[in-house]
Amino acid sequence: MAVEESYKKNNWFQQLKAGLDKSRTRVAGAITDTFSKRKLDQGALGELEAILIQGDLGVSMASKLSNFIGSMRFDTEVSDVEIRRILSEEIESILTPIARPIQLKPANCPHVILVCGVNGSGKTTTIGKLAFKWRTEGKAVALVAADTFRAAAVDQLEIWAERSGCSIISGKPGADPAGLVFNALEKTHADKTDILIVDTAGRLQNRKDLMDELEKIVRVIKKINPDAPHDTILVLDATIGQNTINQVEIFKEAVNISGLVLTKLDGSAKGGVVVALAEKFKLPVHAVGIGEGIEDLQPFHPRGFCQSLLGLDIGD
Repeated sequence: MAVEESYKKNNWFQQLKAGLDKSRTRVAGAITDTFSKRKLDQGALGELEAILIQGDLGVSMASKLSNFIGSMRFDTEVSDVEIRRILSEEIESILTPIARPIQLKPANCPHVILVCGVNGSGKTTTIGKLAFKWRTEGKAVALVAADTFRAAAVDQLEIWAERSGCSIISGKPGADPAGLVFNALEKTHADKTDILIVDTAGRLQNRKDLMDELEKIVRVIKKINPDAPHDTILVLDATIGQNTINQVEIFKEAVNISGLVLTKLDGSAKGGVVVALAEKFKLPVHAVGIGEGIEDLQPFHPRGFCQSLLGLDIGD
């Protein structure tokens, strides 16, 4: 088992490294092009800060990181490898506290997970992958298709339910999402289902309607269980970079977001936004997605992420 787990882990790290290729070019590649045994003066620090901003780490974090390196090596000669290694270690120390997988509590029965995110963020796919993971661990999982106004969303969730071996609870097109969730909670509680995952609508263009709907769903859930939802997860598309910050702010106005999942890192040159999100919100990052396969959603691993982003050899 240990050998198999090690193989899977190493395989995932190689996949992570490949997936972050575009982001690595933007950050590590730019650092290598700029620094080659040059003195770390004020001009060099300014160039480094600009590289980090362009890599979507955010203005505040870019300033902090460049100042940190300046405090250590100012007015000395440094190589690009030294800078990348220092950055990797410092960013890892920032990300480690927020790298926390979802902690299921069997006593909840069901453990209710509300999943939010704009259309196209990979929300429904993430739900399917999480459901598959827990089904392979022997958990009884049910999905609720609470985005009732988009037939395509319901159809997609049904496909994932079939692929992952989960039950699905859906209603008629246009049905009241909160009412559907209420019925699903009653049913899964009676059936002693381990996990209930609720898919929700993600129409940011109707911001007020979205907030009202999410708030209503949460109120209904709390009528049955005041402690639920036990997790409220926001799924973010990494390809949109700094725009993810705006999405977090909008969704936090509607519900108490408890953690994040970042998808599509393999299609993004903006993977550095994970660092900006960590600094601004300090919300747990539960998992990252690289690829379309059903197993291509894995717990967030700060060291592997940092070493991939900065072009270093991946290792423990």
